Amino acid sequence: LFLIQPTCAPTNDHLMELLIMVDACKRASAGRITAVVPYYGYARQDRKAAPRVPISAKLVADLLTVAGVDRVLTMELHAGQIQGFFNIPVDNLFSSAHLCNKIQGQIPYNNAVIVSPDAGGVERARAVAKRLDAGLAIIDKRRSGPNVAEVMHLIGDVDGKTAILVDDMIDTAGTLTKAAKAVMEQGANAVYAVATHAVLSGPAIERIVDSPLKKVVVTDTIPLSKAGKDSGQFHVVSVAPLFAEAIRAIHHHDSVSRLFD
Repeated sequence: LFLIQPTCAPTNDHLMELLIMVDACKRASAGRITAVVPYYGYARQDRKAAPRVPISAKLVADLLTVAGVDRVLTMELHAGQIQGFFNIPVDNLFSSAHLCNKIQGQIPYNNAVIVSPDAGGVERARAVAKRLDAGLAIIDKRRSGPNVAEVMHLIGDVDGKTAILVDDMIDTAGTLTKAAKAVMEQGANAVYAVATHAVLSGPAIERIVDSPLKKVVVTDTIPLSKAGKDSGQFHVVSVAPLFAEAIRAIHHHDSVSRLFD
């Protein structure tokens, strides 16, 4: 059995629904239950960054396991080590290759440089740069508080080039819009953004509309809000074919690892 349920907002409602469905299926004698979670909620709370705080990503992993999930299929975990929170198989799909194939018709990339908005996303940005045969730049970002980002320095050359910001998610869009402004100040001709999860909380859409970003390419792991659609700034790429192939491979006991290439 494959239960498809993203844990996007309202996160607690969706998570509880998933747990109840898993319990119902387990009590109905399902042979194996795979939770297909395109967006893994609470993923950013994966460590004790301050005293007396929970590790919610681990708690969610425990809840799923105790409820009766035998395998988890997800996409672009905020931190890969979250897979280690589970004692069951976890397949963490990457959208990089899928997005690269799709953005070629949406973003001019002949003279492009791929920009990581922070040091933690360098590996992701490097993978995209390699596929598109483009340059790589990194933004040194320092936070003064939760969801508050301040761009400090740009490492790399974006002068006279098309900058493509690559990230795993867009939450309040503070990081993304400040990064877009920074690369334009350094001489980029235009700036675009590519992200997997369009969380878009708080003032995110307003910030993107008011930013230098020409277009933002996101996937449908999280349904794009009406405000996002109406803004005209977003292009949505479906990752359904990628999940469909992963589900087929799991069901037929084929290799899933080829989907990570």
